[in-house]
Amino acid sequence: MKILQNVIVKQILTKDSKEKLYKQYEEGKTQLQKEIDQFKFELKKQEKLKKFSPKSLKVHFEKEISGREEKIKLFDFQIKQLDILPIGSELKDQELQSILEVKEGDNWENVIAGKTIVVKDGIVSEIRER
Repeated sequence: MKILQNVIVKQILTKDSKEKLYKQYEEGKTQLQKEIDQFKFELKKQEKLKKFSPKSLKVHFEKEISGREEKIKLFDFQIKQLDILPIGSELKDQELQSILEVKEGDNWENVIAGKTIVVKDGIVSEIRER
């Protein structure tokens, strides 16, 4: 019988991976700031057209802008955390599902324990039983 099992992927922090993460976070912040600027521009444009109620229009755009500002704060927090973490730390990168073959006689504790894949600089360095 085959079952689905969650697998945690962890990344070992190296100098290169730390720089990549910084770059990803900064690019994410830049993209969000561009989106905020675009929303502000669109808001002014829509206000001039007067097709929609100014109050509801403003509420809608402010909600979108506020959501992106929160994401920027999250990126800032992640950057601060990255500064604190020493090289060699393990970061949870993602969670995947794998197909696992279960047969009669298998140790159930080992089956449900799950697995963790450890990646260092893009290369699988270890597969652990949890």
